[in-house]
Amino acid sequence: MKHRQQPFVFSWLFLCAVAFLLVGAVPLFAQSTTGTTGTTGTSSTTRSTTGTSSTTTSGTATTSNAPTPGAPALQDLTSNRPGGGVFVNANGVMSRFGAMDFGAVTERQRRVAITSYRLPGSVSAKTPMRCISLNRLEKAIIEADGVIADEMLYLAGIYRIEYVFFFPESKDIVIAGPAEGWFPGYENMMVGVTSSQPVLDLRHLVSALRAFAPGGEGGTIVGCSIDPTQEGSIRLQQFQQQFGSVSRGMTQEFIRGVRDNIGMQTVRVDGIPATTHAAQMMVAADYRMKRIALGEDAVPVRTLQTFINNTVQNGSHAVFRWYFTPDYDSVILTEDRTGMQLDSNGVKLVGENELLAETGERSTVSGELDPGSKAFTQSFTRLYPQISQRALVFAQLRNWIDMLICAAHIQREEFYAKSGWAMEFFGNEEKFQLETLPAPKEIEPIVGARIVGNNRTLLTPVGGVVIDAEFALDEDRVRADAGNKIAERQKRLALELPEGVWWWDVR
Repeated sequence: MKHRQQPFVFSWLFLCAVAFLLVGAVPLFAQSTTGTTGTTGTSSTTRSTTGTSSTTTSGTATTSNAPTPGAPALQDLTSNRPGGGVFVNANGVMSRFGAMDFGAVTERQRRVAITSYRLPGSVSAKTPMRCISLNRLEKAIIEADGVIADEMLYLAGIYRIEYVFFFPESKDIVIAGPAEGWFPGYENMMVGVTSSQPVLDLRHLVSALRAFAPGGEGGTIVGCSIDPTQEGSIRLQQFQQQFGSVSRGMTQEFIRGVRDNIGMQTVRVDGIPATTHAAQMMVAADYRMKRIALGEDAVPVRTLQTFINNTVQNGSHAVFRWYFTPDYDSVILTEDRTGMQLDSNGVKLVGENELLAETGERSTVSGELDPGSKAFTQSFTRLYPQISQRALVFAQLRNWIDMLICAAHIQREEFYAKSGWAMEFFGNEEKFQLETLPAPKEIEPIVGARIVGNNRTLLTPVGGVVIDAEFALDEDRVRADAGNKIAERQKRLALELPEGVWWWDVR
C-alpha cells in the first residue's frame, strides 16, 4: 500500500509547486480578495483603486497606499505610478525602473490574474457599445459620499471612446465605446479581459474635463517635453572637443562621458498640473518613445524601424525633435453637433531636424528629414495599434488624446451650460483629488551614439507631446455625418433610465 501511495503524493507535491510558481513566486499581478456588488449602472462603495483603500472625509474622495488585504505587495502595482516603467521621487527626479511590457504575459498568468479579481456580473460583460452619462456618474459618486467604486474609477470597462452625445431632453452628456471586464495588469493598469488594452481611467478623464472646464475660454494646449539644458549642451560640446577621436575599445568610455557631461534633462508639463497621474503618463510615454528610438528599449513589433539603425552618420551632434500629436482628421460631427465620433487610431508621431551650436542653442534645419528620423516616425505612426498592444502606456496616451478632444467638444458646444452641469465634484480639487504625485522635473539623459571606425554621430532626442484638441474641431477639419449614421445611432440610445443608473449597454 505504501508503494502505491508514493506516485499520488509526488503528483500532489508537484502540482502544489507549480501553483506556487504561478501565483506566489512569480506574482505578476495585483490580486484582490474584496469583491464589488451592485447592479448594472449602479455604484457600490468599495475600494477606489487596485491595491489602495478608499476613505471618505466630509464628502471628499481620498485614497491611501495601504494594500488590499490578501494582495501581493507589488511595489510597481500597488503604488500610484503611471505606466511606462517610470518612477518620480519626492525631489521630482524621474527614473526608469525596468517594468516588463504586457506583451510578455503568458496565457496562464492572464488566467490567474483574471480569476483573482472579481467584478459584478453585469459590468464584466463584453459589449460593442457601453454608454456613460458623465453628469449621472458624478451624481452617483456624490450620493455615495465621495466613495468611488472600481466600476466608477475604471469607467465601467470602456477601453476606447468612440462617441460623445448630448441629449437636450434628458440633459445627459454621454461618452460611449466598446467595453468588457478587466483585471490588474502590469504597471498599475487595469486591462480588458479579451482586448488586452487598458480601460479608461476616471482620473485621466477628469483631468481632461478640467482642462476644458465649464466657463473656460478654450485655447488650452496640453503636452510635455523632455529637453537637455543649455549648460549641459555646452559641457557636451567641450567634452567632444577634448576627447577627440574614438578608437577601438574606447566606445563605452566615450558614451559614459557623454551622459555625464550632458547631465540631467529637464521635464516640462503644459496645460494640466504636473502633479496629476495624466501628466506623468504623458511624460512616461514620451520617455519610452525616445528610448525605443535609440534602441535602448525593445518592443516586439517586427517591422518597427528604430532611429538608431536608420540614421546617416555625419560626424556631427544632431538634435532630433519628435513629438506625439493627435490625428487631427479623426472627428465626425452630426449636423446639430450633438453627436461626435472619433474615427482613427488617434495618434501621430512627427519629427524635425535640429543642429546643436557650440553655445548650446538649437536651431531647426530646413529640408528633408534625416532618413532615420523619417523611418522611425512613419513606422511608429503606422504601427501604433500594434505597439500600444505591447507597451500599454501608448494605449493610455491614445485614450488621453481622445479624452481631451471630447472635453474640448463638450466645452465648445456649451454642453455644460445646456445640461446645467457645473462639475461641482469633479472640478473641485478639494473634493476629488488629482494633484497627488510629485511633479516630474528632471530625468536621466537620453543620448544615443553611432560609432563606426573613428566616425561618431551623437544623437539627442527632444520634443514630447503636443495636443491642440480644439484644432481637431475646426470647421475645415471635421467631417460631416454621411448618411446620418451617427445621428441614427444616437436615437437608439435609451435614456429613460432608473434613478442612480449611470451606465448602460446598447446592442
